Amino acid sequence: MKLPIYMDHNATTPVDPRVLEAMLPCFTEHFGNAASRTHAYGWAAAKLADGARARIAGAIGAHPEEIVFTSGATEANNLAIKGAARALAPGRTHVVTCATEHKAVLDPCAALAREGISVTLLPVDGDGRLDLERLAGALTPATGLVSLMLANNETGTLHPIAAVAALCRERGVLLHCDATQAAGKVPVDVGALGVDLLSLSAHKLYGPKGVGALYVGRRKPRLRLIPLLDGGGHEQGLRSGTLNVPGVVGFARALEIAVAEMAVEAPRLAGLRDRLQDAVVSRLEAVTVNGDPDHRLPNTLNLSFAGVDGAALLVGVREAALASGSACTSADPKPSHVLLAMGRSKALANASLRFSLGRGNTAAEVETVAAAVVREVERLRTNSPLWRR
Repeated sequence: MKLPIYMDHNATTPVDPRVLEAMLPCFTEHFGNAASRTHAYGWAAAKLADGARARIAGAIGAHPEEIVFTSGATEANNLAIKGAARALAPGRTHVVTCATEHKAVLDPCAALAREGISVTLLPVDGDGRLDLERLAGALTPATGLVSLMLANNETGTLHPIAAVAALCRERGVLLHCDATQAAGKVPVDVGALGVDLLSLSAHKLYGPKGVGALYVGRRKPRLRLIPLLDGGGHEQGLRSGTLNVPGVVGFARALEIAVAEMAVEAPRLAGLRDRLQDAVVSRLEAVTVNGDPDHRLPNTLNLSFAGVDGAALLVGVREAALASGSACTSADPKPSHVLLAMGRSKALANASLRFSLGRGNTAAEVETVAAAVVREVERLRTNSPLWRR
């Protein structure tokens, strides 16, 4: 067993060997610029890129021309949110999002607020789920865009995107969905979801870093976006810059594999997740499971341990590579905004661990990590002034 055991797949994943195999010829044999239309090297690169675009589109129920390649989900989110909000008709100056969104959504919304666009942050319940009635109440005649993630990166909680989309359609409001964590783990079909815009990233599903995509749905009237980058008019004028052909080829292969194996891999991961949860919760008191127990990613488990400092716990569990529920620096510890929005106290939010499992994880690794977590929580509680039985 290789230590530390990697259980931080929501942060990034290793590139699948099958993905690397698909990418390698793009670095050597097919190295051309896909925008070079005057010779065979450019034509070959363009053919590879077009094939990748078609396969990614097919994997999410889209058309190839609806896929815009980006450098990752952060850029895709920025293009969707800023691009749509800035292109909206006069009077549509209101954007709605959720308090538990990734910073790649919250920060673009904050940038829009500095430009004078009104932004509403909706609360969530104790499981991290959005209340549809609250959303309906937040929509006004000025609302032009709603941005809501499909799956939360910290807790795995799934939002009812199809129901949100139906509500948005009734009000004539665009819906952007950050599906970065969901793709490859749960079904993602843009038609079934009913979204107008959807963000993806390759490195969350065993593809390369530095490549993502934005789905821009075809609709009437045409969905307009103001591009973030100018220079060359690539990607239908929405994302200028030389196309990362090796990246998009790897992205397509990674997504194909994830979708093809999902029916087997998702229940396997859910079983390991539940086994890990049971192994920890059954042996420790005062453990809080964060996230909706019935609407959650199959690979994600977030636990809070009363009476424990999360940073110390993270360091103490040497057997595993995990993420804390808090984004800490030595000088400025900050509790997770996701857990705080779910009603957790600062102390409990700071005492959290996220376990995100992946293809390589085994039952034996789950038992090893569970034992290490139990050991460290018990040790830290013995000496902690925060812990009172």
